Amino acid sequence: MEAVDAVPVHLNGKVAIEDFDLTVVEAESEDKQNGREIVLGRNVHTTCLEVTEPEANDESTGDKEAYMASVLARYRKNLMERTKHHLGYPYNLDFDYGALGQLQHFSINNLGDPFIESNYGVHSRQFEVGVLDWFARLWEIEKSEYWGYITNCGTEGNLHGILVGREVFPDGILYASRESHYSVFKAARMYRMGCVKVDCLVSGEINCADFKVKLLANKDKPAIINVNIGTTVKGAVDDLDLVIQTLEESGFSQDRFYIHCDGALFGLMMPFVKRAPKVTFKKPIGSVSVSGHKFVGCPMPCGVQITRMEHINVLSSNVEYLASRDATIMGSRNGHAPIFLWYTLNRKGYKGFQKEVQKCLRNAYYLKDRLRDAGISAMLNELSSTVVFERPIDEDFVRRWQLACQGNIAHVVVMPSVTIEKLDDFVNELVEKRSTWYQDEKEVDASQFIEAQQYLDTCFMASAQVLAGQSHLCQEVSTCY
Repeated sequence: MEAVDAVPVHLNGKVAIEDFDLTVVEAESEDKQNGREIVLGRNVHTTCLEVTEPEANDESTGDKEAYMASVLARYRKNLMERTKHHLGYPYNLDFDYGALGQLQHFSINNLGDPFIESNYGVHSRQFEVGVLDWFARLWEIEKSEYWGYITNCGTEGNLHGILVGREVFPDGILYASRESHYSVFKAARMYRMGCVKVDCLVSGEINCADFKVKLLANKDKPAIINVNIGTTVKGAVDDLDLVIQTLEESGFSQDRFYIHCDGALFGLMMPFVKRAPKVTFKKPIGSVSVSGHKFVGCPMPCGVQITRMEHINVLSSNVEYLASRDATIMGSRNGHAPIFLWYTLNRKGYKGFQKEVQKCLRNAYYLKDRLRDAGISAMLNELSSTVVFERPIDEDFVRRWQLACQGNIAHVVVMPSVTIEKLDDFVNELVEKRSTWYQDEKEVDASQFIEAQQYLDTCFMASAQVLAGQSHLCQEVSTCY
């Protein structure tokens, strides 16, 4: 593939690349994916642990207990090994919840509305509402003006936020960038909503020029917009202020649009970066969601979803069986998760998260620089700890380091549990392996590597030009707290 001359132009008020052939990755991933083999993980049926009935004399011999203990011991050893080589997914594995072990004997269920106690008394609503109040302060909305709950995962937060938007505007059209999380498009299918995919800049950020064109094509319908506070693959942050400006310029007043902010990972990191754009309910947004098992480091999947109180009444109903109100996606909800979140927020607070954000961004820049110094194409969006680089051609290497891949690129998400030592081990092994992958071009088809390299080099040039005018993000990661 021939290299394309890059001509800087301004889109979204930022440097983009004119005439860059996005088919290298973006369109190829969508349009030609059926012709390219997607490598799936192995069938777990080949390694599953069979459930067997106990023998009649097991109570006296204890053989069954001994067998199960040995299985769990091997499993724990496997978890420790896999944790050492965990880089591709945004989970903070650095936590200690030993103090909460005393609660595992209770079936804690927060079914129903978190603010209304149900007849089921073994719940943790007092912890849940405390956590919600903390996030309400973070996103600047008064206690009396918000409603929210602890979800079972980030996807549920997106499903709920988009559902609220659909209920507020039953005939609204959902707009989301092509690099939005797959759960956004799942929501459109589940709710049978009209959905318009908006093009992206090379960085992965929503292209507001294309957004405006597509808004004007449907100006008779209200708009429901998913704004990414960090895209899944590239860590790009959509410009919330420019999205709002584009809506207003297109003739959409605030009573004709609903914005859901998907902040799965970076929604909790951005508030602690000095001069970063703010996600706040002082702006005309409808809801925000984050994951609790990502940056926070909760050991079970969970999330936080907050919306305006005025919106929640459109989808809530009283349930006599619960003596509470139903306004959530799920019925029963994990009552342990709010306690884990409450415990971490109390231990770390704003200052603790500030230090962890600083560490993540510093280490992400370190990884990006090490990769590029080694001749490996890499890019890093501002405000992001997701380092994108050329996809390794060895699937065993990908699985060993648990890398997340899409098309010709892969990424590492630098979390608080990712140390410089782990990054050095990864880069050293990648450099060593890479020297063997491409040593004989006759045996190895390097076209995928070349395309990924050209793509990432172009992205990096655009990103570098943007960051040149915002060097404070490179030189010093500070906070607003």
